[in-house]
Amino acid sequence: MYRDTIAKDKHFVNHIIKHTYLQMHKIAVIEDDTAISSMYKMKLASSGYDVKTAFNGADGYDLIKEFQPDLVLLDLRMPVMSGDKMLQKVREADWGGNVRVIILTNISRDEAPMSLRLLGIDRYIVKAHNTPGEVVGVVQEICR
Repeated sequence: MYRDTIAKDKHFVNHIIKHTYLQMHKIAVIEDDTAISSMYKMKLASSGYDVKTAFNGADGYDLIKEFQPDLVLLDLRMPVMSGDKMLQKVREADWGGNVRVIILTNISRDEAPMSLRLLGIDRYIVKAHNTPGEVVGVVQEICR
């Protein structure tokens, strides 16, 4: 009985350490499709990340400025302000030069705005070609 208690306590402590480490990472999901945004928020939060969302580029810019995430998942085609325009605005801000960004879109790389090549992105992921689990894997890799 004593061993079972120690094993359970050890498992609990390891669980807390794992999730405490991951929760230090803040992720901003900027996506106009609410179903996709909610799915990524749930998937990332269940993996231990602190996640906030915005549904257009203008709100996304404000979110990044206030939340100061470790990583941004950014769609390109959105209302109010497109993802590439928002990222350009972030890069022009004093605080935005080092923000890490994954473009997460259904626009092929060949069709993406040329300006993205100059805006310093970490990854370019086409949603239709990657599962949510694969995207979370990329997030984990970048946040290490």
